[in-house]
Formats: sequence, structure tokens, C-alpha cells
Amino acid sequence: MDSGAGDTGETTAVPEDNSSLPCPDKNVLPVVESCSPSTESPLFDFSASLPAREPTQKEDYILSIDIGTSSIRGHIYTKYGTLKGSASKQQTILHPEQGRYEIDPLELVEKVKSVAHECIAASGLQPQQVTCMGITTMRATFVTWDRETGQPFHNLITWQDLRASDYVSVWNKSYTLRTLNFGAKVLHMLMRKKRHLAASVLRFMTKQVTMRLLWALDNIPEIRKKAGEGNAMFGCIETWVLWKLTGGKCHVTDYSCASSTGLFDPFQMEWSGIVCGLLNIPMSIFPLIRDTSGEFGVTDPDVFGFQVPITAVVADQQGAMFGQCCFDVGDVKCTMGTGTFLDLNTGSKPHASVGGLYPLVGWKIGSELVFIAEGQCADTGNILDWAKSIDLLSDTSQSSQIAQSVPDSGGVVFVPAFSGLQAPFNDDKAVTSMVGLRPSTTKAQIVRAMLESLAFRFKALYEMALTETRIPLSHVRVDGGVANNDFLVQLMADLVDQTIDRSRHGEMTCLGAAFLAGLAKGVWSSKEELYALRHSDRQFKPQRNWQHLKVLYHMWDNAVHRSRNWYP
Repeated sequence: MDSGAGDTGETTAVPEDNSSLPCPDKNVLPVVESCSPSTESPLFDFSASLPAREPTQKEDYILSIDIGTSSIRGHIYTKYGTLKGSASKQQTILHPEQGRYEIDPLELVEKVKSVAHECIAASGLQPQQVTCMGITTMRATFVTWDRETGQPFHNLITWQDLRASDYVSVWNKSYTLRTLNFGAKVLHMLMRKKRHLAASVLRFMTKQVTMRLLWALDNIPEIRKKAGEGNAMFGCIETWVLWKLTGGKCHVTDYSCASSTGLFDPFQMEWSGIVCGLLNIPMSIFPLIRDTSGEFGVTDPDVFGFQVPITAVVADQQGAMFGQCCFDVGDVKCTMGTGTFLDLNTGSKPHASVGGLYPLVGWKIGSELVFIAEGQCADTGNILDWAKSIDLLSDTSQSSQIAQSVPDSGGVVFVPAFSGLQAPFNDDKAVTSMVGLRPSTTKAQIVRAMLESLAFRFKALYEMALTETRIPLSHVRVDGGVANNDFLVQLMADLVDQTIDRSRHGEMTCLGAAFLAGLAKGVWSSKEELYALRHSDRQFKPQRNWQHLKVLYHMWDNAVHRSRNWYP
């Protein structure tokens, strides 16, 4: 990624198009629909032909902002999908108490603005040359604020935060939830509806917004008081940033972000009245939900420094899915960063899983609604970071070469479970373990065992997706920093006997947001045009027979079972 230039520090010009998209009155309970657009900015309808663009000689440039856990990155893309300029800033994670992970919401907005300005400066453009803007964010990180003053009641509480772990434990053991699960199971037996099947295995998790929001409502009385007056607002990062950048005009999110909170019903396509009623969460605080690609207002020049239409908002993994052009049912995307996220395109219907796959909205564009089934492993890149911290590696980029320096792991098996084991094992009490150590064991063998464990976790997720959905899986596309490891990706291809395509572009999340923003603005007329803009770095074809690897996988699976239910 290109490095960003310094802050411009100047007042930038305002584009000629000063149209704005006002949001409806929020003193009433929001309905799940898009705000009515102005006649000057028609809402993008993917099912219909795009409106003709006015003749223009200017090039189209798209600003894409990715607000992640560790950094905020910005890229300017051309209509050909090439990078024009980039910038980034590190996130500052606050730890006021053990187990708490917070971000200053006001500081975050300032960093977003700074990255946008530096990105434009690095591209050599003027602000008025930017056609539109897309935003993609990490999921399930939220804040609440006062509608009248615009001041937050607390810091952004991130998806890593554990303050609500006791709430999760109590509620998951409660008779109330057990009764709900049992009732849903009976209804599923009688009616065979997927919604009831999903409710029959409903469990709360700390990574979802649900219990952390309940904690905030219980421990910050001002929120409930203001909610009763109609003056409390809730939103994840994308909603908060949109509210601030549009000068308080738009309190909105998109379907992909909403579906990732744990407060959304993907089978009804609305905020979940059942969950909110069960937990006494006031639904008046929730934002409107809009299509992923469409109108999200215009930046306020008094706040942002210039005006640019915001035409896409998407959650990070869904954005990467779109950037990888996984548009067809059966397409699989695997992002390997801090964790591993395997996403499968399930088409127009959500998948009701009993094994731990999450039914999420991939994107909604006009009449097109795409769902994904997502499985995740929380420990991937952090495993290599840990190996570096104990001097097994001097640089994580060397791990592939080190692993290939030995013929095998010498019988060493590693289980990555710093954050427990997610699907398909679903054990929060699992422990990280390493078995098979001998006096002759070398560092290289341990490193190889660690990389093998990451490939095995991918295989477990892949097999569960294949078995549960019964959807024929087509190609697998991989991205993320850890996916640059050749040894790892080749082993993944061998394990699932499937060609794995690694993208040349390293920032698929940002690219996906840019694609969605450009579609809404007419930079591209259809998704078919986007296929030509995605380029492969390398395709990893299966080289070893599965029978040869079966013994290794079963050894690892045995070690996983020995690592389960370790903690009380």
C-alpha cells in the first residue's frame, strides 16, 4: 500500500453539486427502509437500468475509507480499479480497566477526516474531483449519544470488549432463554421454518453488540432517560461517522452492518423485536437501515472541509466479499488477518445453522438481496505475532520459508485457541495447546505446526459450510495479511482439494466499498464490469493427495478434543 502524504491543512474547495439528502424525523420509532431521497439524487435501483450520466470530461475518482481495529486506511481508486493515492493512521485502543477495549469516538472522527484529506493530497487531486465516497468498518463496535447535543454518553465499545461476559453467561443459562429455545424448537418441528431453527440454538456472545449495549443501558442511566425522551441515539462505527460527517443530518446504517450486531433478524429483515423485547432495549434509539449501495447523504463542508456524496456503507467482511467479486451462490471468500473469516454466498435466502455459521446480509442493492453464511476463527495473525514475541520468529513474513525448511513438524501439533474455539467446535473454555514435543524438536518444526493448525482450522470451517448448506462450493478466494504465506495457502488448497485464488490487491475491504460506491454513482453500470478489475496474484492448485494429509488432520483433531473444556 502506498504511504499517505502529509495533512493539507488548507480549506478545500466545495464541489458544484451541493445537493443533500435529509433524513426523516427521528422522534418516532424508525421503520426499516431507506430514507426518501431528493429528486436530485435518485436512489440507486440495481434491478433497473441506471440513469444516464450527464456528459462529462472529468475522470471518476472514488474515495474509500476502511475503519479497522488497528488502523484507519483510505484509498483513492480510479474507474479502472487502480490506486491513485493512499493514507492511513493507527487506531488508539483504550483500556480503562482489564478486559475493556474502547476508542474515543471524537478522536476517531478526526482521524477519519485526516485520512481522507491526506489520501486526496497523496493522489494529487483536488477534493472536488472526488466523485463519491464509500465507508467500510469493523463490525459490532458501538456508541450511544445525545441527539440534541451530539455528545457521546461513553466511548466506542469495541467488539473485543469483555465487560458484558457475565451478562452473556447469566443469560445463556437463564430459564428465559432456555424456554425461548425450546419453544422455537417445537415451532420448527411443526412449521419447518428456518427462522425457528435459528432461534432454537440462539446464544448470546460477547462479540455481538447485544449484551454490551444492555450493559451500557444498565450502567449509564442517562441513556435510558434520554431514550424515554426520544433523544438517545445508537449506532455502530459507520452510523456514528455518518452522523458526524453529514453534520447530524443522517442517522443510518446499511443491512450488512445491521445484520452483524446480533440485534437484527435476517429472516424478517428488520431490527429484532423479539431480542429487544426480551432484553428491554428501546428500539427508538436504532438507526434507519438502507441499501448497501445507495445514498447516505453528503458530507458537511463545515465538518469535513468539502462536500462529497457518500454512496456506500458496508461491513468489513462483506466488503471484502464484494471486492473479491464473489457474486454467485457457492462462491467462497476467506480473509486471514487477526482472525480467519470464511464467507459463503448463499444467495437470496439466509442459512439457519446449528453448527455455528452466522446468517448475515452480504449486501442489498435495490431488489437484489444477497446473504452469506460466515464461520470464523478468532486466532490467526495473533498466533504468528505471539510466536514472534517469544522469539520463534524474528519476522512473521519469514514463517513460510521457515516451515518449508523442514520436511514435517516432527509430530508436533498446535491448537490455536487464545480466544477459545469457534465453529464448528464452539467451545469458549478451550485452551491453546501444543503436544508432541520431544528433546529433538526444533523451532522450525514448531513454526510449521502453527501454520498447519491455521490450515486445519480453515478446513474445519470449509467442511462445515459444505455439509450444512449443501451448496456446491465453487472457487475459493483468499485475502488478508496472513494469506501472503505461500506455505499456508498451498496447504489449505491441498486439504480441501480446491484451487485457491489469492488476489493481487491487498485491501479487498476498501476495494469492495469503492465498487459499491461507484455502482451507486454510475461509475460502473453493472457488477459484470467489476470482474475485469479483479486480478489474481497466484492460484494455488492442490498438489498433495488428501489421503496423505488425513493422518495429520486426524492427529490435530484429536489434539483439539484434548484442548476442549479446559477452563472452568
